[in-house]
Amino acid sequence: MESSTPLLQTIKLTKHFGGVIANKDVSFDIKPGEIHCLLGENGAGKTTLAECLYGYYYPDGGEIWFKQERVNIASPHDAIKLGIGMVHQHFILVRPLSVIENIIVGTDAAQLFLNLSTASKKVEQLCRDYDISLDLSAKIWQLSVGEQQWVEILKALFVGIKLLILDEPTAVLTPQEAEKLFVILRKMKASGLSILFITHKLHEVLEVSDRVTVLRKGEKVATVFTPDVDRAELAKMMVGREVFFRVNKETLQPGDPVLEVINLRAKNDRGQESLCGISMNIRAGEIVGIAGISGNGQKDLFESIVGVKPVHSGNIRFSGQDITNKPVHAIASLGMAHIPEDRLKEGLVPEFSVAENLMLGLHKHRFFKIWGGLVDAKEVKTFADTCIKDFDIVTPSSGHTTRNLSGGNIQKVIIARELSGHPKCLVANQPTRGLDVGAIEYVHTQLLNQCKAGTAILIISDDLDEIMNLADRILVIFKGRIVGELDPQTASRQEIGLLMAGCVDGEQL
Repeated sequence: MESSTPLLQTIKLTKHFGGVIANKDVSFDIKPGEIHCLLGENGAGKTTLAECLYGYYYPDGGEIWFKQERVNIASPHDAIKLGIGMVHQHFILVRPLSVIENIIVGTDAAQLFLNLSTASKKVEQLCRDYDISLDLSAKIWQLSVGEQQWVEILKALFVGIKLLILDEPTAVLTPQEAEKLFVILRKMKASGLSILFITHKLHEVLEVSDRVTVLRKGEKVATVFTPDVDRAELAKMMVGREVFFRVNKETLQPGDPVLEVINLRAKNDRGQESLCGISMNIRAGEIVGIAGISGNGQKDLFESIVGVKPVHSGNIRFSGQDITNKPVHAIASLGMAHIPEDRLKEGLVPEFSVAENLMLGLHKHRFFKIWGGLVDAKEVKTFADTCIKDFDIVTPSSGHTTRNLSGGNIQKVIIARELSGHPKCLVANQPTRGLDVGAIEYVHTQLLNQCKAGTAILIISDDLDEIMNLADRILVIFKGRIVGELDPQTASRQEIGLLMAGCVDGEQL
């Protein structure tokens, strides 16, 4: 750290939403040239605190000091003028526009006439400096989720900031991409940039930060130097109890195949073949994990199975029935549940209440219905309140607008809805993305309970620890092909990593 004088400091910062206190008397500081992690459970107030610093929210009490002057940050524009940038957990990108257009929109480079050439040269230099590979002419909708994250980071770097706030930046990155991000953050730190890194992942805190501030239920628990603590201590500060990092998995005897994929071929949004003859099966009472670097066909595999994406050739069978190119609702009615990668755009309706989102897809069930096709509001509330309790969803009420929940609690709403239907098969794409250690522990337990009850489960995850912890078999995908099947009890991370990179039997595919 370059200086003991804080670049930014909060003094008893408080923010509430109606009767809900999001931050209470939070005092902490960030030094110049420091990577400072903000750690806490979902709903602990991390994002709210960051958005007060960025001007998205205005504090109800307390003070913010920047460069030793008290400041009033009433908008993101005020924050950017001071030199504070933020990369949000949910991207703020215009999907039909190109990468370079998204980067310069709202900046001095985007005035009456767009100077794309000059701006492109600046961005290209940033990409060279940080070894970021990105097609600046590509449209946002053509990019993977991980690539979109790099666009958001470049947007902040482009305007030249002193403090960069990153809200759960690795939630959409592969382990390799996350490591690359950490290298970039260390370069930023070396150049004197301060970074506030918001996360719930303990290994990231220990790997990248100089200091860490822990929040619990909106209040600061402690600020400590990272080398002075270990993972267990941080977890206990974060959730207020001892956390078990590995759930106990029973050895079960799988039943008959429930989901069968036979020589499946499909194309991505760019019209390129993304699934190149995939075959696999998942049996009752079995968890199969798909490991791979983001962008190797995982999303298209998920969408083809659940009925979102058309299949060009091959077959998908569910409980003995051919469901190839069947509509989503028809597949779901047979007993298939799914958890999509993008919770806000694909998993629910953000403007609906928690109760309404919990009953989506289940609203035709007998116990919800009354006369005239309407639903019984009392039954819906009872069902929603049970889900909120069972899945530990932090929300003021079942009638609260879902968009206003934290990212992790939004994910819990989806998981609660899908598991409550007691599915025959669950297909989950990044099921614990954005969840904290306590919530991950709980979700993993729920998945194992479903498996024990006979549900066939397919998990697609960028988190190798998650797959190795839960799966009975690991399938590795590379460029739309299954290039290996491994036993998680005997496979090493190095072995899986080589297959993920397309290295099979010592040869590069």
